[in-house]
Amino acid sequence: MRADQTECILNIVMATTVHIPEPLLRAVDRQARRLKISRNRFIVRAIEKQLAGETAWSPGFFEQLGRVEPGDAIAVDEMLDAIQKRRTRKNAPDL
Repeated sequence: MRADQTECILNIVMATTVHIPEPLLRAVDRQARRLKISRNRFIVRAIEKQLAGETAWSPGFFEQLGRVEPGDAIAVDEMLDAIQKRRTRKNAPDL
């Protein structure tokens, strides 16, 4: 049994219909032929790749978090003070 046949057996496959503009569909078909895979397989891979990319952090995200602007510490202290004043429990919960 081929790997793609096994994949269909292991995964539940749901049929769907999408409307793709003709120029885009021609480009999909050309690329799928180049890769020697079906149009369907190409589209599934493209969707999987897009969804996987959406979960990744954008470039520079963590660097931006590390930047501290003047006044940030004051704003954080004010926010913490406001939170503590409105707390209904005496102590923070143990996590």
